[in-house]
Amino acid sequence: MQIPLLDLKAQYAGLRETIRPVIDEVCDAQWFILGPKVETFEHEIAAYCSVPAACGVSSGSDALLVSLMTEGIGPGHEVITTPFTFFATAGSIVRVGARPVFVDIDPVTFNLDPARVAEQITPRTKALVPVHLYGQTCDMDPLLEIAAAHDLIVIEDAAQAIGAEYKGRRAGSMGHYGCFSFFPSKNLGGFGDGGMVVSRDPDKVERVRILRNHGAAPKYYHRVVGGNFRLDALQAAVLSVKLAHLDQWTAARQENAADYIRLFAESPVAGVVGLPGTAAYATRHVLNQFCVRLPAEARDRVRDGLKARQIGCEIYYPVPLHLQECFADLGYGRGDFPEAERAAREVLALPVYPEMTHEQRAWVVRNIAELLA
Repeated sequence: MQIPLLDLKAQYAGLRETIRPVIDEVCDAQWFILGPKVETFEHEIAAYCSVPAACGVSSGSDALLVSLMTEGIGPGHEVITTPFTFFATAGSIVRVGARPVFVDIDPVTFNLDPARVAEQITPRTKALVPVHLYGQTCDMDPLLEIAAAHDLIVIEDAAQAIGAEYKGRRAGSMGHYGCFSFFPSKNLGGFGDGGMVVSRDPDKVERVRILRNHGAAPKYYHRVVGGNFRLDALQAAVLSVKLAHLDQWTAARQENAADYIRLFAESPVAGVVGLPGTAAYATRHVLNQFCVRLPAEARDRVRDGLKARQIGCEIYYPVPLHLQECFADLGYGRGDFPEAERAAREVLALPVYPEMTHEQRAWVVRNIAELLA
């Protein structure tokens, strides 16, 4: 049985007749950069995230970058974040000239551990970037309290967590900025790169809007230097169609995860495979990834075995950021963040896409049990 990690062809098959006409609308109008399709999608995302304003940008990476730029964060500043995340989280901090300061993760949620944050704050600290990893939010209340006490900007990296909720509050709506990615593999994925910055403060979004277009306001008049961070109209049109299906897809992912948990509990490897935990504060986990923990000495063997049997799987992420070669000058070393390093040795993402069947999930669990035997 061939099972991909993500089956975007199956998703597109059900949307083809709806998506093709909106692509034709953009092509007929020949308005490809910003414009009414982007504006409509911005309003839709703002409403979905329960915020007053949103600004479409070129990618989730650029959403983080332009948020930092908007706050003037740069050389001489420090930004606290997690070492267990996609590269763009820390990469954007370095790109503005600031220094990423890493804090270890909670072993259950894989997210930034708030109890470890305060001790890393210095007079140079300007912002916190919590990452809502795998579709589950960080424990935000203590982070927001720390930020308020030290006058820090909070930029939520919600690239994997659109629609996730923390005590009933939507991901991206709690900090000063929320940053989303519409990379094709995300729960809400486009036909290429795309991103969004949301905020409870419309003035901040307006500054982002200026910076995304080379700092021009009005056109050809530049008070600041920005970048080319614009969202394409074609992406916005496609994403608007997909947004109407997002809650249905999220529910399917949640059902698939619950089925996996039942299947593993009934399997010969019950207790050997560590199942993902959902924190009490996470009132909505959107399961961008379903990551299990395997014994470190067996994880790579299981991964290779699944791929040999044509079952998709992936490691998110094999090398924590503090051990990446390009960040060697930060001075971190092996052992500095033991929970992040342990997660990097043990996690494995399994297929959880909405179109999966029970039989496919049972096949995945059966093969993992065989490979661990």
